[in-house]
Amino acid sequence: MHINFCCQNISFSLKKKSAVKDWILSAIRKEKNKAGEISFIFCNDKFLLSLNKKFLKHNTLTDIITFQYPSEQLSAEIFISIPRVKENSKTFKVGFENELHRVMIHGVLHLCGYKDKTPAHKKEMRKREEFYLKLLDDTL
Repeated sequence: MHINFCCQNISFSLKKKSAVKDWILSAIRKEKNKAGEISFIFCNDKFLLSLNKKFLKHNTLTDIITFQYPSEQLSAEIFISIPRVKENSKTFKVGFENELHRVMIHGVLHLCGYKDKTPAHKKEMRKREEFYLKLLDDTL
């Protein structure tokens, strides 16, 4: 089980990598899953938009795209647009780190089987995000 953090077309450094890694692994265990190889790739809007167009046929900006790979364990590449996260943190009036962690755990929860297409699914997703954000806040 490996959690990796890297950048594509952007200069960015995740704070408290070890604590964030432990938090993600703990969330995966609490959701009764096993982590395989999960890479978080922090990027810019242009790069993420190109992935959105190419693989999902969407011509819109987004903050996250998750590509899950077939495996007995959770394995994926999770692409996160840092400019989107910064903008969303201002829109939602929360700190950048809080919004970044929300987006990260959102991607992990998708890997664990949570969906967010219906109002009921969105409500459950938000509930789980809040639960895990509180756990992270308690450890930092």
